[in-house]
Amino acid sequence: MRGSSKEKQMRIRLAQEAARILVESGGQDFLNAKKKAALRLGAVDTRNMPSNTEIEQALIEYQRLFRGSTQPQILQALRSEALRAMDFFAEYNPKLVGPVLQGTADEHTPISLHIFAASVEEIGFFLMRYQIPYQIQDKRLHLAGDTHETYPSYRFIAGQFQMEVIVFLTGKPVTPLSPVDGKPMRRIGAAELKELLEAED
Repeated sequence: MRGSSKEKQMRIRLAQEAARILVESGGQDFLNAKKKAALRLGAVDTRNMPSNTEIEQALIEYQRLFRGSTQPQILQALRSEALRAMDFFAEYNPKLVGPVLQGTADEHTPISLHIFAASVEEIGFFLMRYQIPYQIQDKRLHLAGDTHETYPSYRFIAGQFQMEVIVFLTGKPVTPLSPVDGKPMRRIGAAELKELLEAED
């Protein structure tokens, strides 16, 4: 029982340290945060690594304890900006995903949208029409069957926040898996996000 208790405590400590690393770095790389946490705690060889879900819970708790006076306001601002972006991309059936939806985002977290278009280039032309400078990058997503695929991602600044818009082709439905728990990624539309914001008020 003593060994079991020590193992549990180590998992908790690693999850808490990984959460702190994620907040400090403004990153979303759970695997890298785990490795850094294990190194800091001298537990590189441990077999008691926390799951991503445990780290996410530790992240929520960390923000509640140490950023409770600021993080909720930042999250609301991110969600409000996300809603404006979804209105802007309305013809492409935008869906909010990731930390801004889950509630773990901070000022360093990009707002992540999934949109659906007939071609990737169409989105580039759409942004140029409104004179919005952007960068296009590859986004690697985990799909069912333990496969991965790369999708184009347009990145630009919206208000004071970073925006990441991942393009899926219409007629080719796909639901990526969450990097946290491996389940189908949660997505919501503009109407659901508006309800979420009204509930927060």
